[in-house]
Amino acid sequence: MDSQQFVLGPEVQAFEEEMAQYTKTRHAIGCASGSDALLLALLALGVGTGDEVITSPFTFFATAGAIARSGARPVFVDIDPHTYNIDPAQVEAAITPRTRAIMPVHLYGQCADMTPLLDIGARRNLPLIEDAAQAIGSEDRGRTAGSMGLIGCFSFYPTKNLGGAGDGGLLTTNDEELCRRLKALRVHGGTTEYHHREVGINSRLDSLQAAVLRVKLKCLDVWSGERQKKAQRYNQLFQEAKLEFELFPPFVRPRTRHIFHQYVVRVPRHRDAMMNHLNQKGVGTKIYYPVPLHEQECFQYLRYKEGAFPQAERAARETVAIPCFPELTEEQQGYVVDAISSFEASGSSTARLAHTS
Repeated sequence: MDSQQFVLGPEVQAFEEEMAQYTKTRHAIGCASGSDALLLALLALGVGTGDEVITSPFTFFATAGAIARSGARPVFVDIDPHTYNIDPAQVEAAITPRTRAIMPVHLYGQCADMTPLLDIGARRNLPLIEDAAQAIGSEDRGRTAGSMGLIGCFSFYPTKNLGGAGDGGLLTTNDEELCRRLKALRVHGGTTEYHHREVGINSRLDSLQAAVLRVKLKCLDVWSGERQKKAQRYNQLFQEAKLEFELFPPFVRPRTRHIFHQYVVRVPRHRDAMMNHLNQKGVGTKIYYPVPLHEQECFQYLRYKEGAFPQAERAARETVAIPCFPELTEEQQGYVVDAISSFEASGSSTARLAHTS
């Protein structure tokens, strides 16, 4: 407040330098939101009308929304049923002469399987844009989220593992020319005031957000470690509970660092009934994401039919997140698992009725 520097400025520059170091990239560029980061990445690569970008149908709306806003067409590929991330084995078949980029999403805090995706990108001369909004600090085979593709995109929405006091976003890249272009595009495409080489957008990170995030960044690895401990504790409790109905904890790929932005379980039968039961017990739950993107009303022009992506549709029907955050106590975790167990004991007939209806 005393400095009267509210937009960009020294705090943002310092935060960008710290984020580049944290993500093991050469450059970091702050912007107004994670959604804007995705759009800026597409603009910087010249993606526009008539182009196609391959991504997942099982993610937050902003992923495909940014593609559509750029003028391009989202092309969806089904997910791996274990990780809920895009299935690399299905990507190549979706490539056409109009494909300009691949945008994998690191969902729930676990990186997509990047090695085969990077191989496809290299062979087909297609850049990868990492949607790492939920995955700051996660790793795939020792490589950090946001450092593997040509551009990485992050969100600092308050609910994220590194959350601000409002909206905020950031891009990472190892390409110096892309860095310069992204910095221009976030200020209406101008490199100096009132001189514009191209049309950009107004997407600048506030100094106040950068100051808050710089303080919190020092705690991020501790918080992520706590989330991992909570996940391991849940896994142990579920194993000990010996539930009679099916409930599958998160699958973690080998040689990855999963930072558990969400702890998402799969409940093939009676999920909604179980959620109602937990709500009555005072346990919060949430479905990420109940409607896959190819079924959203605004994307009906893409002409995907129900059943086009069976794994994404199945995940939308069967997955649910249960409480997982650094301050969660062992007693609270025990209560959550006990509440799930009591649904099994007392709600089986109700659950069958709800499933039938």
